[in-house]
Formats: sequence, structure tokens, C-alpha cells
Amino acid sequence: MANIKSAIKRVEITERNRLHNKSYKSAVKTLTKKYFDAVAAYSASPSNDALQAAQTSLSAAFSKIDKAVKRGVIHRNNGARKKARLARALNRHLANAAS
Repeated sequence: MANIKSAIKRVEITERNRLHNKSYKSAVKTLTKKYFDAVAAYSASPSNDALQAAQTSLSAAFSKIDKAVKRGVIHRNNGARKKARLARALNRHLANAAS
């Protein structure tokens, strides 16, 4: 453990920030899983309700990813990659349904 006062403060701040970042990352993962579940439900039985649910969960996931990027929890390229992956999942099923 640190002996110097400023070092002790830095340890406390680092721990606080780590927990804050962890909550954002966890929320992003949770919303991503919910979105993929909604896409799977839509692909199993395509309907307007299932599509609406998938789009709603996509919007929530995008919002949380953008907030995490804005607060510096994840890098902007990482956020862009996550968002592209989410959008691609639904677009694949929409393309299959259209053809």
C-alpha cells in the first residue's frame, strides 16, 4: 500500500474509476446480449413486433456504446466496431427475409 498521501488518493480514485468503467462495460455487454436474443427471435419468426423489439434493443445498445465512448470507457474505434457488428447482425436477417 502507498505511504504518500497523493499516492493513496490516486489508488482510491483509480479504484472508483475502475468500478465506474466496469459498470459501463457490463451494461454494454448486457444490452448486446439482449439485442442478439431479439435478433434470434426475429429470425425464428419474422414479424413486425419482433422487428420492432430488435430495433428498440439496437437503439438502446447504440446509446450505451456511444455514452461509454464519450466517457472514455472504451475507445472510439472499439465502439464503432461493436456498433457495426450489431447493425450487421440485423441487416443479414433483413436481407434473408427480403429475398
